[in-house]
Amino acid sequence: MSRLQYPSAHRQDIVEEIHGHRVADPYRWLEDPNGDDTKKWLAAQDELFHREVDDLPGRDRMRARVRELLGAGSVGAPVWRGERRFFMRRTAEQEHAVLYTVDPGEGGGERALIDPMALDPTHTTTLDSWQPDKEGRLLAYQLSHGGDEESKLYVMDVATGETVEGPIDRCRYTPIAWLPGGETYYYVRRLPADQVPAGEDQYHRRVYLHRLGTDPETDDVMIFGEGREKTNYYGVGVSRDGRWLSLSSSQGTAPRNDLWVADLTTSSPEAPELRVVQEGVDAETGVHFGRDGRAYVFTDRDAPRGRLCVADPADLSPGAWRDLLPEDTEAVLTDFAILDDLDRPILLAGWTRHAISEITVHDLATGERIGEVPVPGLGTIGGLVDRPEGGHETWFSYVDHTTPTSVYHFDATTGETTLWASAPGTVDVPDVEARQVTYTSKDGTEVRMLIVARADAVPGEGTPKPTILYGYGGFNVPLTPAYSAATLAWVEAGGVYAVANLRGGSEEGEEWHRAGMLGKKQNVFDDFHAAAEKLIADEWTSADRLAISGGSNGGLLVGAAITQRPDLYAAAVCSAPLLDMIRYERFGLGQTWNVEYGTADDPEQFGWLYAYSPYHHVREGVAHPATLFTVFESDTRVDPLHARKMCAALQHATSDEGGPILLRNEAEVGHGARAVSRSIDLSVDTLSFMAAHTGLTLEEAGQGT
Repeated sequence: MSRLQYPSAHRQDIVEEIHGHRVADPYRWLEDPNGDDTKKWLAAQDELFHREVDDLPGRDRMRARVRELLGAGSVGAPVWRGERRFFMRRTAEQEHAVLYTVDPGEGGGERALIDPMALDPTHTTTLDSWQPDKEGRLLAYQLSHGGDEESKLYVMDVATGETVEGPIDRCRYTPIAWLPGGETYYYVRRLPADQVPAGEDQYHRRVYLHRLGTDPETDDVMIFGEGREKTNYYGVGVSRDGRWLSLSSSQGTAPRNDLWVADLTTSSPEAPELRVVQEGVDAETGVHFGRDGRAYVFTDRDAPRGRLCVADPADLSPGAWRDLLPEDTEAVLTDFAILDDLDRPILLAGWTRHAISEITVHDLATGERIGEVPVPGLGTIGGLVDRPEGGHETWFSYVDHTTPTSVYHFDATTGETTLWASAPGTVDVPDVEARQVTYTSKDGTEVRMLIVARADAVPGEGTPKPTILYGYGGFNVPLTPAYSAATLAWVEAGGVYAVANLRGGSEEGEEWHRAGMLGKKQNVFDDFHAAAEKLIADEWTSADRLAISGGSNGGLLVGAAITQRPDLYAAAVCSAPLLDMIRYERFGLGQTWNVEYGTADDPEQFGWLYAYSPYHHVREGVAHPATLFTVFESDTRVDPLHARKMCAALQHATSDEGGPILLRNEAEVGHGARAVSRSIDLSVDTLSFMAAHTGLTLEEAGQGT
């Protein structure tokens, strides 16, 4: 037994023969959240967690400082419909961001359209997405409750704020594509549970055409999806003028899609005649129909870092594409905007170069580079927003490690970039500095890492610093500079925070992603271990002062790290993790991730999964790092069962020299958005846990030293 007396967790004698391997699963009973034994075990874990964490030193000061830094609030870029604009903003006292509109015309005032706090005083209702119609008169929006992300769709009259229709259920994060006039829209909805096999109610999506005011159960017209893969996701869009429909399909989270378009002037919206743009091709492609009559094709086909092509909408076959922005050898193309109310229309292109954003200016006709847009610093640029009807302006959000999200405005007639809207709160940000370093992974691949530390911190001077290493490494997700109250509070207290741009992400394009998926997943873990070794070699930290942190796919990363290299880390926070990679497909949205991880049903792919599955690599008698699992009961993406089983396995196996193994179980929140107060609570618990096991004194937080 470890030095702690852990709650009793009986071990079942469950061993399955899978592709010639004997696979043990002693804690399968913890998969059932409603079982009496599971409930008793969770109650005991909760008591243990609070006994170990609630009285850790420095928590009150850390709580106050994180709250202060979150007081900056946030603001989003405007979405324009004519002279009306919509935007999100959160002030210091608000638990959730609020959707506002500014009415057009002289004296048009700012109005709150959707305030989740006004809808639900428990702060557990979230605004998942929203989309105004093309005229800005109606607003489709989606709400979910308790963190379950089971969005319900509503439509609001923007002028009056009254609900026009809704709720329509089974609309989890559906795209909304309005037709002109605001009477009709395309959307995606799952089939009812009674029309699909048991346990598959999270799948089986279809694309529908809906007319405002009609019954979605009986009157919607199914446009697409019948007879296709049950895990398919669908995207749908309609051009500004209403002529062109685009429809995409991807199997789960696959980095590839099929794409079709239809001319709605020659076929009806109810029965669009879809033409193939690409089908059965291992690439991602999207199409935007410009105001100049050209189609703009954004693709990584034959260009892993992305390229932008132009074509005649009448012929969108790949052979007819012409490169407007060819692939860059170092930067990844992320976005574009067209500014055409100029004597010489231009194209703005957004890029990330080794995780740092930039914007270039090009001639719209030829793609020739003619300049760049000044940006505030070495940070992250949000989407480039222009006016749907055309213009000479664009808006974009900007954030970095010390700058809360703000919105900038670029005027092509003057070439100037100016601050449009800053974060609403004023905060005293500590004097910290982000430095990018390059290190070599196990196989010789060069990987980059951002290290955030006090501006006056010098590695190797003084004692090693308590350090948090964070990573994700999957699903083509980039880790770029971001404002984080928790990070700043940790660094201000004397710690170091490092973010590794591991393979599996998109920091270096689609090849970088694929170098960390399926049978190459071990590369991600090797990159992470090498990042830790780099921090130690450069004398930022030492193994007994190094904590690691990650959530979701990043939780899988942390689970693999503490089972593969327990000697390398002093502490770990493993949040909403995937850990049983043999059975992950059976729960949550697991089957949509087969294309990222592989399936245990296939002998070869089972071998990949079993080789690193953290739950199956817990070894008895090993001194595992101090580990805190954080899970959320309403998580409908990654089932909390992964953390429950892994926690029990580690508590059983770890030696007396190992750190404590704890579980933090939180109700009424899920995988995604949460109230600010809940975020503060989570940050305080995780930071104080890591501080206690890396030697950081949190009493220094907020002193600005």
